[in-house]
Amino acid sequence: MSERDVEKDYSVADFAAKLRRLADALESGKPFRIQVAGERFTVPKNARISVEHERGEDEEEVEFQLKWALADADQEPEDDDEV
Repeated sequence: MSERDVEKDYSVADFAAKLRRLADALESGKPFRIQVAGERFTVPKNARISVEHERGEDEEEVEFQLKWALADADQEPEDDDEV
């Protein structure tokens, strides 16, 4: 599998809807299936969750991150979502 780094902007309403669906999957202990820039993948229920904060000279950034081993992604997912 090749390396990949994709970023996409969303409206507030679309971003909030995606976060709600992800939060529901996390709270129910289920994996989450999502599509980002044409590639579909599953975030397993045991993904590690972290929040990252970066500050530069003239901007700040907050990233909500989910990380997992590729071997863990073989679980049954929630509904698909295009990101």
